[in-house]
Amino acid sequence: MIVGLVVLTAGAELLIRGGSGLAKAIGLPSLIIGLTVVAFGTSAPEVAVSVGAAYTGDAGIALGNAIGSNTFNILFILGISAIVAPLIVSTQLIRLDVPVMIGVAGLAWIFAGDGRIMRWEGLILFALLVLYTGLLITLGLRKGSDPADATPLCTPEEAAKPEPAPRVLPSIIFTILGLALLVVGARVLVSGATTLAQAMGVSDLLIGLTIVAAGTSLPEVATSLVATIRGQCDIAVGNIVGSNIFNMLAVLGSAATVAPDSIAVESNALLLDFPVMMAATVVCLPLFITGGRVSRWEGVLLFLSYVAYVIYLFLSATGNEALPAYRAGLAIALPLAGLGVAFSLFFGLHTARRKQVTG
Repeated sequence: MIVGLVVLTAGAELLIRGGSGLAKAIGLPSLIIGLTVVAFGTSAPEVAVSVGAAYTGDAGIALGNAIGSNTFNILFILGISAIVAPLIVSTQLIRLDVPVMIGVAGLAWIFAGDGRIMRWEGLILFALLVLYTGLLITLGLRKGSDPADATPLCTPEEAAKPEPAPRVLPSIIFTILGLALLVVGARVLVSGATTLAQAMGVSDLLIGLTIVAAGTSLPEVATSLVATIRGQCDIAVGNIVGSNIFNMLAVLGSAATVAPDSIAVESNALLLDFPVMMAATVVCLPLFITGGRVSRWEGVLLFLSYVAYVIYLFLSATGNEALPAYRAGLAIALPLAGLGVAFSLFFGLHTARRKQVTG
């Protein structure tokens, strides 16, 4: 598995460099690059792993990887990035991309509701990806890559360093090499994950939700953290939002399309993992609306939520005797966290209204 993760990460890095270079060469702005090329490139490991797993009949890994990666992206990566530096969120993300992310996650949950994601449902998801990507590119080309409309800074004192103009041929070579490494790495990782699940006596779904999801999301971790440190918040947040949209439409869609029959959805996924993913997705909207930024304390809340979720998964899978007490603790902690988000939303909207009145 470790070898597979290393190869996947190297492939994603090459794909991101090549794809970003090509996108910049045609004049796409940084937010669109973050939502498309960078997000799709960092999600390429998820596509490779889920498609490979679905094709070989390992539906649990394919489904768990898609759901788990979305949950990991928001709770862990967005949380850690906000802890490093408060994240300023662009208006386009709030008005267009986050609602799209919520909508496609809900659609995937609906498709999974009957216990299977059929091939025709996968084709619908993939078709929606084509439409969404076309819309983003159209908006990006209309807006152009105006230096005056540069990437918002994570903190006012930070400034992104100017980058040299990319060359097309090296970008194409990087892209092709990256794709090749992704295919090889995915095969090694799926094989290792299946062996690990059998050795531990746990389901493929659990391994897909945790180890595989976190492993294939390493490019997102690196990309968002580096972008945050450099002050490029549009790429940091856009990468997460774009990756989540891509996971539902391309990862789940392509996996359902190539599966021999369909992707079977376990009851645990419907009762726990889809709701957790959906809650994490929906909570982005109030977090982003509050002043157009994600604060450090909100990042801590997201990160702790992911830790609590993973602990619950393993306690439940192993039948640990501490599970009842842990459930009781969550029954108290989750409503309190919800109240915190609601208060943050109320305070943020109230502050925004006061600024409009005084302005």
